[in-house]
Amino acid sequence: MAGQNCLVANDWICWDYVTSRSQELTDATVQHVWITGVSVLVGLVVSLPLALLARRGRHWAAPVLGLTTLLYTVPSLAMFSLLLPLFGLSASLVVTGLVLYSLTILVRNAMAGLEAVPEEVREAARGMGYGPGRLLWQVELPLALPALLAGVRIATVSTVALTTVGSIVGKGGLGNLIAPAVNSSFKAQVLTASVLCVLLALVADLLLLGVQRLLTPWTRATRAPRAARRVKPVPAEPAPPAATTPTKGA
Repeated sequence: MAGQNCLVANDWICWDYVTSRSQELTDATVQHVWITGVSVLVGLVVSLPLALLARRGRHWAAPVLGLTTLLYTVPSLAMFSLLLPLFGLSASLVVTGLVLYSLTILVRNAMAGLEAVPEEVREAARGMGYGPGRLLWQVELPLALPALLAGVRIATVSTVALTTVGSIVGKGGLGNLIAPAVNSSFKAQVLTASVLCVLLALVADLLLLGVQRLLTPWTRATRAPRAARRVKPVPAEPAPPAATTPTKGA
């Protein structure tokens, strides 16, 4: 009865709403995860060639970085409206828009990671007979992983939030619950869907952090020597001079 009263009273926290709409919440969460995951993966695949192109020189870097930054400044409603003639009211419309938004973060982080690879490492690899492709896949990309995965984490959390905007075309995951609930002032639905969205972002960030630590063990190994160097040993006190017996002159 108490649960029914919280629905009638339109309370913010209402467990009866969660239990009675569990399937609806599950479906919306699954769609949210699917759209976010596909968008970030496609964005990562697209961003790597763009980062390699931008790395070739300033005449390539300026257009690539300028274009990706410009895309990020386009409002989501305008972005979806521009893509609507190409994709219609489909999930592809939302995924494409989210991919374009993710490029700003992913391209910049991929470039930063590649540029951080020491030149002497590249020269050593070339001296061992590594060609451009082998150098990229076996030397540069592994060393660029920390910066690249940091960008993936930021892009994922950002995409989790932006996916809700897809509700304007009915493909917004949890946003499909938030938007109508705001219009009807259904407090329990607004709060529950919003909390789930925040939890998705937190869980995704923690999972990606674990993947980053697993794939880049050398970043943890270098922290221990640095911490040890910060602890300076206390110098030992000098020993007192030994007593000497004076000798007589001849």
